[in-house]
Amino acid sequence: MLRNAHRLPSGSWNSAVSSASAIRYYETEGLVAPDRTDTGQRRYARSDIRWLSFVMVSQGLGFSIAEIRAALESLPGDRTPDKRDWARISARFGAELDARIAQMQELRARLDGCIGCGCLSLRTCALYNPRDRARRHGAGPRYLMGDSSDCD
Repeated sequence: MLRNAHRLPSGSWNSAVSSASAIRYYETEGLVAPDRTDTGQRRYARSDIRWLSFVMVSQGLGFSIAEIRAALESLPGDRTPDKRDWARISARFGAELDARIAQMQELRARLDGCIGCGCLSLRTCALYNPRDRARRHGAGPRYLMGDSSDCD
């Protein structure tokens, strides 16, 4: 990880960046690597604050720590990441978000129909999923999970 020469003590940035416990967690996950003073106080590079902000926004969008770590590891280690580097990550995350949005829209569109749970407790289930045909695909809401309602 490229480090800026200017270091900030751990309490010197705006508290909106994250809580101290969250920052320590991100440190244990290898997402930031502060320097330490002789007395053990953490000193963060300005780039760490940018990375912490990226982590927090990414988590808010539903990305896992592993996905965020992989994205950060794709950044160059020998220079400060530039706009093109961040644009590559943005394109990758954007495509994932588009896929999630499409999936959620599909789920929303199907909520009025049988969810394929096999309960047969609703009149429409007997029509949409006669004799619980959806169970052939496994447990759970099969039609919402993308299985076809044409089970035969």
